[in-house]
Amino acid sequence: MNRCVVPLVLLAMLASCGGPAGTPPASETKKAAAVPKPPDESRRFPAEGRLKVGLVDNHLLGKHYLPGGNLAEYERNGKKFRMFLAVAESPDAAAFLMLDFKNDLADAKYVSHMGGYFGRDGDEPVFVMQKDKYLAGVVGLDEKEADMAARELASRLN
Repeated sequence: MNRCVVPLVLLAMLASCGGPAGTPPASETKKAAAVPKPPDESRRFPAEGRLKVGLVDNHLLGKHYLPGGNLAEYERNGKKFRMFLAVAESPDAAAFLMLDFKNDLADAKYVSHMGGYFGRDGDEPVFVMQKDKYLAGVVGLDEKEADMAARELASRLN
């Protein structure tokens, strides 16, 4: 009988010891998995009409699939709008983010000369594009005006 009890007691003691010796506590795991702060790319936004530029740590424009990025507010010719810019890990990653964004847009229309999409996100018109590792766009302008603003932003993404 003692032979059966001893292995069971040893097994119970081993099970109560916790994880492997190299496993960090949960608080350290959360720190390691923390999202890195996005780079400050404010220099890439045109200066004309710019009211402010800020960093969004995560979920740019409130989109759960977007990383953090830069958001600039503008007022030109009496119209208020925003430009955004996120830096992805690679051009492919930026392209997938653009497609995710496109799938969120109502009436998304492909704009071939820019390689992006124009549509509506709720009540707001949005133009989104990908250039190299950047996901960028304009929120709040009609298609023609958004196209012009996006061209200006795209020229600064070299």
